[in-house]
Amino acid sequence: MPQIRRLPENLVNRIAAGEVVERPAAALKELVENAIDSGASRIAVKIADGGLARIEVTDDGCGMAPDEMALALERHATSKLPDDAIEQVATLGFRGEALPSIASVARLTLESRPHGAADGWRRVVDHGELREDGPAALPPGTRVRVENLFGKVPARRKFLRTPRSEYGACHEVVRRLAMARPDIAFTFEHGDRRVLSLQAGQPLGQRVAEIVARELADNGVAIDLERGTLRLTGIAGLPTYNRGVADHQYLFVNGRPVKDRTLSGAVRGAYADMLARDRHAVLALFLELPPEEVDVNVHPAKTEVRFRDAPAVRGFIVSGLRQALATGDKRSAQTPDAGAMARWQAEPTTTQEVPSALETIFSGRDWSRPQSSVRETSDAWRSYESQVMAAPQGRAEEAAPLPEEATEYPLGIARGQVANTYIVAEAADGLVIVDQHAAHERLVLERLRAAGAADSVARAQALLIPEVVELDEPACDRLEDAAEKLGALGLAIERFGPGAMLVRSVPHALGKSDPHKLLQDIADDLANHGEALLLGEKLDLVLATMACHGSVRAGRTLSVSEMNALLREMERTPRSGQCNHGRPTWVKLRMEDVEKLFGRH
Repeated sequence: MPQIRRLPENLVNRIAAGEVVERPAAALKELVENAIDSGASRIAVKIADGGLARIEVTDDGCGMAPDEMALALERHATSKLPDDAIEQVATLGFRGEALPSIASVARLTLESRPHGAADGWRRVVDHGELREDGPAALPPGTRVRVENLFGKVPARRKFLRTPRSEYGACHEVVRRLAMARPDIAFTFEHGDRRVLSLQAGQPLGQRVAEIVARELADNGVAIDLERGTLRLTGIAGLPTYNRGVADHQYLFVNGRPVKDRTLSGAVRGAYADMLARDRHAVLALFLELPPEEVDVNVHPAKTEVRFRDAPAVRGFIVSGLRQALATGDKRSAQTPDAGAMARWQAEPTTTQEVPSALETIFSGRDWSRPQSSVRETSDAWRSYESQVMAAPQGRAEEAAPLPEEATEYPLGIARGQVANTYIVAEAADGLVIVDQHAAHERLVLERLRAAGAADSVARAQALLIPEVVELDEPACDRLEDAAEKLGALGLAIERFGPGAMLVRSVPHALGKSDPHKLLQDIADDLANHGEALLLGEKLDLVLATMACHGSVRAGRTLSVSEMNALLREMERTPRSGQCNHGRPTWVKLRMEDVEKLFGRH
């Protein structure tokens, strides 16, 4: 058998580097976090070939003295942990852990000058070997350059992706870190091209919108909530402003970008009845809590965290998001659709078909003699009308001046109905079009909730014969721990041996569901998110189904009073800007846009 031996130092460093530096973006993340922790007000990032050839990060932070630079390049040396209380870490990373790991797999040039020092200092380490150590000229701050990453580790180098893919990962790292610190100015250059330039001192919402999407500022609601030691800030997109993938959800804990299942599940739960299942919200959430309430050291790259009281954090985020959306989401996402506007602005259809139609009426006749058959001509004319002029699909009210009280109505006064589906209203600042079925569907759902329908849906329906559901033991353990909460929702269960649960009752609205599949789904949800929200989502789905069946159908003719009553209720009801599937219930064409259609503006 081979003997146990101590690994050489260079191999130990490379193994440690593999935990921290898996690709250029990982090295860049460590360097930018160090710059932030140094107290910098400006950070400049430059990369070449997606970071494979060069990564350079320059900051105007506190800088380091020569002896500190030497320590920073040794393993397990840091200035970010003043005592042994590792759970009290308030910074983003450990400078003394990342730098030696990077220096062991690349050529690293570290230059720094403290504020007040006459000169700076430079240390160059090439794949673990010191190459240069001496004075350098640079302004106060620190500059770190990483070149030829994994140049002497071909086994690692060949697993890297193309420069374009690596650039995308580096870009995302800078975006996330810049989003968390609007008080710091950031620049990001790739080769000779400046990709990002952000000024310091921007409001949080402005910084987020500038990085994520500029239209988010007009299609989102600001969040600033506190509960005990928890605080949640950021911006959440309206449900109607959504994406097909979840890559526009940015989550931060104490200023640290994370990808956490608890937080992602909370976002999904908050938007549960406002988005279709294949659509995802756009948002940036910043959670602040005491350092001892969260463990940031559960992952080598510190991209995952663990909360001491995960259910409390999840509940706070769900309720906070719902509260914020309830105050602002009477709005609908109003980003103009360029394609739709282009169709509005298109020239009227040419009359190329008219001559052929007119020929049907006038050709083949001797117009020198009186026409003997007026009926023949009128029949042909009616045929021409059917080809050229479509039958009207809507009806309008008699035009009248806009009443004074209309200025108090954001959705205006009803003027007519198109295709017995869309209500056309005139507001003080534009033209409003409402989807009557989608709007009324949301109103009915909110009425059911306000009337306590959720409680009535959750009434337990006792099973004549309790059903035994066999599951694996860990799943049964999770269900047993959540039994009390599930019982409050109408699902009465109890343990029935090591690998089985006994179902005594189910929610009334889910009486026809398969208990085995229901418990399996809830157990999976508990494993993924730590709390049984899936049953609540199922009940919300039942409520939404009831609302759909009880709402005004498309194709139904409404009177003017009914239209106006619908508009007024929409203005009073939270979440009325979108239906239960995340589609907008109304759109507005500003009067300036109407004037543009006719060349008046």
